[in-house]
Amino acid sequence: MSKENIYAGWDALTVKSFKRWQMRTILVSMIGYAIYYFVRKNFSVAMPGLTAQYGITNASFGWIIGIGSLIYGFSRFINGFVVDKASSRAVMAIGLLLCAASNFCFGFGVNISGLIVGSYEGPDFVNALILVMGATSILNQYFQGIGYPPCARLLPSWIHPSELATKMSIWNTSHSIGAGAAVLACGFIMGSMGKDLSANTEVINTIASNLKLDTSNAEHMKTILGYASHWDAWRWCFWLPGCLAVVGALWLYFGLRDDPRSVGLPELPGTTTGKNSDGKGNDKNSHSRFLKAMVWTNRWIWTLCIANVFVYVMRMGILDWGPKFLTEARGMSIELAATSVAIFEICAIVGTIFAGWATDHIFKGKAHRMCLFCMVGAVLFMSLFIFLTAIPTALSIAILAMAGFCIYGPQALIGIASANHATKDASATANGLAGIFGYVGSFLSAIGVGYIADAFGWNMVFFLFIGVGIIGAITFLTMWMAPRDGYERSNKFYASQLTEAEKEEAMAKAGDLNDTDL
Repeated sequence: MSKENIYAGWDALTVKSFKRWQMRTILVSMIGYAIYYFVRKNFSVAMPGLTAQYGITNASFGWIIGIGSLIYGFSRFINGFVVDKASSRAVMAIGLLLCAASNFCFGFGVNISGLIVGSYEGPDFVNALILVMGATSILNQYFQGIGYPPCARLLPSWIHPSELATKMSIWNTSHSIGAGAAVLACGFIMGSMGKDLSANTEVINTIASNLKLDTSNAEHMKTILGYASHWDAWRWCFWLPGCLAVVGALWLYFGLRDDPRSVGLPELPGTTTGKNSDGKGNDKNSHSRFLKAMVWTNRWIWTLCIANVFVYVMRMGILDWGPKFLTEARGMSIELAATSVAIFEICAIVGTIFAGWATDHIFKGKAHRMCLFCMVGAVLFMSLFIFLTAIPTALSIAILAMAGFCIYGPQALIGIASANHATKDASATANGLAGIFGYVGSFLSAIGVGYIADAFGWNMVFFLFIGVGIIGAITFLTMWMAPRDGYERSNKFYASQLTEAEKEEAMAKAGDLNDTDL
């Protein structure tokens, strides 16, 4: 269906009202989901401060991030089922409110750990702090997993498949807007808030020991004084975003509506799945069979899931570990490193929108084809970033930003392709399944990066990313001949169900006639 006849048969007033609600749904959910990232990506900026104060290792952070990623993936999957049976706007708002609560707890993690061990220093205290951070992170990641499934359900209900890639890619910039804004805000917090203990010799020696820096080296001393001047600033990286999340939860609940029918508007033409034909096909068993046909036995959904592992290894590796890598391997200040990651996110916004536009206008809605070219580009720019070390810092940041331009295309398009192939009636479940695979990739990235960085150095981490990107590109290549969406498959499924029901009804009538004859 071309864009000119999407609203065929509707009067002008209905079209105007639908477009207004469509735009409202996109904007409200975009802002709401961006706020989710304020209470999620703040941890990566707080990590250097936690290491400076308490000596927490990369491996420990890796386990926290990795386990949290798995929990997030399973949460997206579980809540995909919940959203199919509940109000999308209520679920999304409650999830953000719970994230706010977990972030407040994170900020008070030191106090909680001190109460547990009866002390605020020593190995027992640090171990308790790591456990408290791990437990709080797991809760926060589960609550984070509540955020995306409602959007995966909402957006295909309001946007036609022929323009879903373009409009949902714009919506997907909420990832980058939220992450970039969170990193910038928390970078500012880390560089401007906290207590000034730069004159405290004991604090100076503690930071030097934790970071393994020599106080006689001028550059090292500058780094040490930077952390000492903003002692405990990392706690505000959780408290202030937590307050924003409370406001965001109210914004979502009062701003969203679940689907066009909830405001008296018709469904989009060409997006019927056959589910409501003749009033049949609506029982629970039928929906289970529908999920089996559209998700569990759909080869294209499973291929997208596998590809998502490789996409998330690359994406989350840079996003979670970018500030640590740039400060430790490239010698940047925490403020400049945070700014670099924010630039990475800004370029990712442009790349996401371009990938969506190219999918609809060049590849006729076939998102998997655009994903292939994006992965090739990401591999190219990551290779340049790691091999071209003797270049100005600005150029190095620009190359890393171009890698972000490429890698965020597949991250957005996999969700779009999953929604299209599963149809709007199974999009939340399909995206939940893809989320599990994506965050298995995130888990592998977190654990792998932590250990590889400690054992072999940061360069080996990027060699890993390059290899993973090549495998991801090959996976997308196997989908080259896949269709744009699954609506034809869905209608065939329900047609087959109706035919079986009619046969059963005919057989029952035949049985009644035989009994009468007897």
